[in-house]
Amino acid sequence: MRAMGVRAFGGADAIEALSVEPPRPGPGEALLRLRRAGVNYIDVYMRSGVYKRSDTYKTPLPMVLGMEGAGTVEAIGEGVEGLCAGERVAFSLARGSYADFIAVPAWRLARLPDDISDEAAAALMLQGMTAHYLTHSAYPLRPGERCLVHAAAGGVGQLLVQLAKARGAEVLATVGSEDKAEIARARGADHAILYRKEDFRERVMELTGGEGVAVVYDGVGRNTIAGSLRSLRRRGTCILFGGASGAVESIEPLELAEAGSVFFTRPHLADYMASAEEIAGRAADLFAMLRSGRLNVVIDRTFPLEAAAEAHRALENRTTRGKLLLEIA
Repeated sequence: MRAMGVRAFGGADAIEALSVEPPRPGPGEALLRLRRAGVNYIDVYMRSGVYKRSDTYKTPLPMVLGMEGAGTVEAIGEGVEGLCAGERVAFSLARGSYADFIAVPAWRLARLPDDISDEAAAALMLQGMTAHYLTHSAYPLRPGERCLVHAAAGGVGQLLVQLAKARGAEVLATVGSEDKAEIARARGADHAILYRKEDFRERVMELTGGEGVAVVYDGVGRNTIAGSLRSLRRRGTCILFGGASGAVESIEPLELAEAGSVFFTRPHLADYMASAEEIAGRAADLFAMLRSGRLNVVIDRTFPLEAAAEAHRALENRTTRGKLLLEIA
């Protein structure tokens, strides 16, 4: 079967076509014929070896990339109940979606209603779930609270802005250009901060009357973390969920005290999608919002499977204005 991955950790140029036999579903698994795969920063981390020591995300070499996709059930393994061949499903956090077929633990699958497209599902199962757990679980936003969303015009950022607004929050958004500011505002951001032209921390304090925000959702990392901590209100929460500008290697505990006795967490999505019930609940929320028009999923570009390296370059160059997908079938 066709599959794209890496034989050694490295840059986007390390991605190549791999010779892989189609998988067979083991006990508790379902074999899927993939139609779309999502392209995400977790794929970049795996490709480059950031997670090579992680117990949560394994990175054996050679490795088929991809952690998110949508398709149809081809076959089921022993012990799988309530799932039939031909059903449309989507998933995330099962490695190997840059391929024609993948075997996925059945409990990780979300059934797709007829009115939810493969494209929308593949765009929501990782980035949408991320935005959902950040706003509903890691820090459950309350009406009237202020939050800061970094990279608000990106795939996760646009979803974060919309879900935060749906929770009744006031959203301050950082972006890199005026056209990205328009995107953030179109998704509902109350304030767009052009971080290349102004100090985002100073602007946050100006907009909040010196109080700061209740929570910062930071997927940028190295370039923003110091300002993120200092943008919080007293006893606020900083959630670092990615490192688009580079990994944050350390934070001195005293920094949290000096920033106002603030809280800091670096979560894994897997810990917020730990059961079939949790996955189904988050998926149901996202699909309902999409169906009602309260959630807008923007597909920036769709690449053929063989152009996975090009998709990674676009993601790392931060030229995206929404979700990147790979078309498989």
